[in-house]
Amino acid sequence: MIASSRSPLVWVVHISVILLVVLWTLPTAGLLISSLRDKDQLAVSGWWTALSTSSQNLTGRAASPESQVERDGKFVIAGNLLEGGNSKVSAFGFRPLQPTAFPAGTPADIGDGQTLTVKDDGSYEIVSPTRMEGARGQRIFYTAAIPPRFTFDNYREVMRAEGIGASFINSLTVAIPATIIPILVAAFAAYALAWMKFPGRAILIAVVVGLLVVPLQMSLIPLLKLYNGVGAFLGVPAKTYVGIWLAHMGFGLPLAIYLLRNYMAGLPREIMESARVDGASDFDIFIKIILPLSFPALASFSIFQFLWTWNDLLVAMVFLGTGNNELVLTGRLVNLLGSRGGNWEILTASAFVTIIVPLIVFFTLQRYLVRGLLAGSVKGG
Repeated sequence: MIASSRSPLVWVVHISVILLVVLWTLPTAGLLISSLRDKDQLAVSGWWTALSTSSQNLTGRAASPESQVERDGKFVIAGNLLEGGNSKVSAFGFRPLQPTAFPAGTPADIGDGQTLTVKDDGSYEIVSPTRMEGARGQRIFYTAAIPPRFTFDNYREVMRAEGIGASFINSLTVAIPATIIPILVAAFAAYALAWMKFPGRAILIAVVVGLLVVPLQMSLIPLLKLYNGVGAFLGVPAKTYVGIWLAHMGFGLPLAIYLLRNYMAGLPREIMESARVDGASDFDIFIKIILPLSFPALASFSIFQFLWTWNDLLVAMVFLGTGNNELVLTGRLVNLLGSRGGNWEILTASAFVTIIVPLIVFFTLQRYLVRGLLAGSVKGG
C-alpha cells in the first residue's frame, strides 16, 4: 500500500485556522498586557515593548529652598528624581522647550550663579553662592530609561470607583432574566414551528428568518414608543427592568427561534410518534422529551444572549436610564474614561473586569456550543 499524504487543501485549511486564531488572540493578549503596565509607560510605548526598557521624558521638582544646607561656604539643595530601581537619566534641562539640553552629570548654569547637576542615577544638586529664596523648588525636566514595570494599580482604580458594585448588580439583574425569558418563549415557539401542523406555519418561519436581518437601531425607537405608550396606559413607570427585559426578549427571539426550531426539527421523529402512541400530549412531549434533548441548542443560545445582554450599553441606556442607580457596568466604566477619552489605561483594565462573568458562563457551557450550532445549521424539518 502507498502511504496516503494529506491534500494541499488540508494544509491550507490548517494554516488559515492558525492565522485566524493568532489574529484573534493578539489583540486580547495586547489588551491584557496593557492592563498590567504602568500608565506612564503605557502612554509612550506599545504593549509589544512591555519587556524592554523605555525612554520617557519626565518632569520633576527639586526640594524647596527650606531644605538647603551650607557646605564649604555654598548653599546646596540635594535629592533624587527617581524612585529607585534600575532607571537611568540620560539628559536633563530646566526649561520646558529644552528638556534634554545637558547630558547627565554636566553642571548647568540656571542663573544667579546657581548650577544644577543631575547624575545618571537621578541624584541632583543645586549649588548657589548665596542663600536661595522661594517657596517652591526648581522644576527639572529629564529623559530617563525606565525598566519595564507591571502593576495592578489600573485594576485597583477600577474596582475602587464609586458605584461599581451597584452597577455590577444592575448588569446581573438585566442579563440573567434577559437570557432566561427569551429561551422559555423561543422553546415553545420553536417546538410549534417544528412539530405542530397549523395554517401559516411556513409564513411564520419566513418571518422569523427575515427578522434576523432587521438592525437593532431601526427598531429601537419604535419599540420604545410602543412600550412608553403601553406603560402610560397601564400606569407603569417608563424606566424599569421589565422594559429592558422585554426589549432584549424582542431582539433575541428571532435568533433563538431559528436555532431551536432547526435543532428540534432534526430530532428523531420516531421518539415523538412513540410518545403519542402512549397517549402523551404535545406539552408532555415538549417537557419530557424535547427540552432534555435540546439542551445543546439551549446552551448555545444562552451563551450568545448572555454575552449580548451583559455587554450591552445602548439598550440599557434607552430602556433603563443613565442615573447613578440605574447604570449598568458598561455604562459605569465608560464614565470612568471621562468626556475626552483620557486615562485609557482604565479602559484596558475595565475590559477584563467586564469579561470575568461572561468567561465563567462560556467555559461552563462551551462543550455544548459547537454541537448545538452545527446541529441547528445542518438539520432541518
